[in-house]
Amino acid sequence: MISFRRAVVLLAAAAAAAPYARAVDRTEGQPFATRSVVYARHGIAASAQPLASRIGVAVLERGGTAVDAAIAVNAALAVLEPVSCGLGGDLFAIVRDPKTGELVGLDASGRSPLALTPDKIRANPDGTIPLYSPYSWTVPGAADGWFELHRRFGRLPMKELLAPAIRLAEEGAPVPQVIAGAWARSERVFRDKPGFAEVFLPGGRAPREGEVFRNPALARTLRLLAEKGRDAYYDGPIAAAIVAYSRKVGGFFSPEDFRRHHSDWTTPIKTTYRGAEVYELPPSGQGLATLEMLNILETFDLRGMGRASTDFWHVFVEAKKLAFADRARYYADPAFAATPIATLLDKEYAKRRAALIDMKRAALVEPPPDAALGHGDTTYLATADAEGMVVSLIQSNYTGFGSGYVVPELGFGLQDRGGQFALAAKHPNVQAPGKRPFHTIIPGFLARGGAVCAFGVMGGATQPQGQAQIVVNLVDFGMNIQEAGDAPRFVHEGSSEPTGTSMKDGGNLGLESGVDESARRGLAARGHRIVPMPGNFGGYQAVCRDLATGVLSGASESRKDGAAIGF
Repeated sequence: MISFRRAVVLLAAAAAAAPYARAVDRTEGQPFATRSVVYARHGIAASAQPLASRIGVAVLERGGTAVDAAIAVNAALAVLEPVSCGLGGDLFAIVRDPKTGELVGLDASGRSPLALTPDKIRANPDGTIPLYSPYSWTVPGAADGWFELHRRFGRLPMKELLAPAIRLAEEGAPVPQVIAGAWARSERVFRDKPGFAEVFLPGGRAPREGEVFRNPALARTLRLLAEKGRDAYYDGPIAAAIVAYSRKVGGFFSPEDFRRHHSDWTTPIKTTYRGAEVYELPPSGQGLATLEMLNILETFDLRGMGRASTDFWHVFVEAKKLAFADRARYYADPAFAATPIATLLDKEYAKRRAALIDMKRAALVEPPPDAALGHGDTTYLATADAEGMVVSLIQSNYTGFGSGYVVPELGFGLQDRGGQFALAAKHPNVQAPGKRPFHTIIPGFLARGGAVCAFGVMGGATQPQGQAQIVVNLVDFGMNIQEAGDAPRFVHEGSSEPTGTSMKDGGNLGLESGVDESARRGLAARGHRIVPMPGNFGGYQAVCRDLATGVLSGASESRKDGAAIGF
C-alpha cells in the first residue's frame, strides 16, 4: 500500500524556468493570482481535492508513471468527490508519450443500451430526454478507461493504485467546503431516487463541511476491480449488479451492453493560436468548439482591446455563439455521423464566421429551454512525471451525481449522459441503440515556447468557453498558469444545443465579480442579458513541463477545493 506519511517536498524555481509558470510580482498590481505557481522536478499532480493530489504524488514517489498517478487520483476522487465523478461515469484523456513526444487520446465513454430506442423514451414537454431517469443512462466507461490507460502506460500494479481509494472509502475522509455545498444542493434533487439516500445521505442528510464520509460499498467494489481486473466490471459481478438494479427500477441495461463495451484510442485534433498549438479530442466531445472559438478570436486584436473593455468580452461571447451553433449542427458519435472537422478548423472558415459578429449588438441565439443542460459537474486532473509523461484527464457523472439512481451494493450511481441525445430523427446526435451521445467533458493540451501543458476547465457547456479564456489569458495577456485560471471569466448559456432544442432570445450572460463595471454596462447596452450565475464558472487545473529543463509547474484555481502538489 502506498504510504500516506511520506513528506512532500515543494521546490522553488527561477522565474524563467518554465514559459507558463513565471513568478508573480505582487507589487506589479496583477490582481488575478490567489496563490503562487507550484514548481517541482520529479512529479506533480493537480486535482479538485488536496487528498487526491497527495495520493497522486505518493504514486509518483514510488516510481509510478503519470498515468499511474492519474488513475490513483481519479479513483480517490470517486470516493472524495462523488458530487462530480465516479465509477458510474465516463472518462477522456490525452497523454504525452515520453518515448515519442506525441500526444495520444483515449475516449472511454459509454454507449446507449441496445434495448433503448427513441420510441420508448417518454420525452419532456420540450422534446428532450429526462435527465434524472433511466432513459438517460449509458454504459459507464471510466473503469475501462483506467485499465486501458494502465495497459499502455502503467507501471505499478493496479492493486497498488486503487489501495488508497479503498482505504479512504473504508475509513472515510472529511468533506471540504465546495464539495459539501454541491452535496447539499444535490440532496434536494436526488433524495428520493432509488438507492441515493442509502449511500449518499448518511444519517438522512448530506454530510456537512468537515464531516467524515465513508462508503464501504464502494470500497468493496474497488477491491473487486483491484483483485479481478477490468472484467469484474464489464463481464462480472459489477455489471450483474447494475443490470439487476436496472430491471428493478425500469431501466434498459442488459449483460450484452457491458460485454460489448470498449474504449477507443484516438488522435487529438489541433489548431494554432498566435503560434501556440492547442489540442483537443475529436467529437463526440465538444473540444472542437474550443478550437473553433480560438480560430475566430485570432482574427481580433484582443490584447489591444484589453480585458477591461466592452469589445473584449463582447467578441468572446459572440465567438462562443458561433462555435456552439456548429457544435449543435455537427457534433455526434463518429461511428454514426461524420463531423466535418477539417472544414470547421479551417482558418478561412473562421474568418467568414468572425465577419458575422456585429460589434454593436449581441446576436440572437438558440438557447436550450432546460438550463440544467449547461450545469454539468465534472472533475478534471493533471499529472506529470520526471520522464516526460504528462496526462490531461477528465471524468464525470454529468449532472453532479448523474441521474441520481444509485446501486446501493456497489456504492455508486449511474450517469445521465444519454440526456444529451437528440430525439429528432434526422439530427446527427439522435439517440440510437449502441450509440455514444454528444459529450461535454474535454481534456485540453497546449504547446508553446518550449513547454507542454495539460489543462482543463470542468463544468458542462462552460468547458470550451473556459478553456478558450485560459488560452487567451496565457497567450494574449502573458499570465502564468495560476493567474490564467484565477482571472475572472464569463459564461454564456443559451446557444444551440445538441439535443436539438432552441429558443431565440439572446441567451444569458454570467460575469464574475472581477469583470470591469464599465464593461458590464457596455455589454448590457449592446443587448446582452446579464444574470447571476454563481458556481457556474468551472474549475481549472493545469500542469506544465518545460521541455528544456524538465521543471514541472502546476496550478489549481480558487473556485474549487483543490491543490497542485509536487516533489
